[in-house]
Amino acid sequence: MSQSAILSSVANDVLKTDLPEIWPGDTVRAHLKVREGNKERIQIFEGLVIAKKHGGIAETITLRKITSGVGVERTLPLHSPSVAKFEVIRRGKVRRAKLYYIREKVGKEARIKERR
Repeated sequence: MSQSAILSSVANDVLKTDLPEIWPGDTVRAHLKVREGNKERIQIFEGLVIAKKHGGIAETITLRKITSGVGVERTLPLHSPSVAKFEVIRRGKVRRAKLYYIREKVGKEARIKERR
């Protein structure tokens, strides 16, 4: 067996199958597992998907939200065990794959139309 075949066979066991279809422009709620001491709890991070990168086991999404007037971005691996689940709240209608221009927009300018 080649090295890539071995890696892909190991990766296939870890891939999540219950993921919703996530695209840039969608508003997503990520349920993250947070460990504090010996306790584990779920913390929710809800934001706009501004980028989707890589593929397979390394696939990641970048979520952006505004908290107390400050933009917060978080890059999350889709197949990570530290992410309990993803929920798609809204589907956004966008015409490009990377929405980095949203970083400069404020208020009503930063809105994205809903896809129906």
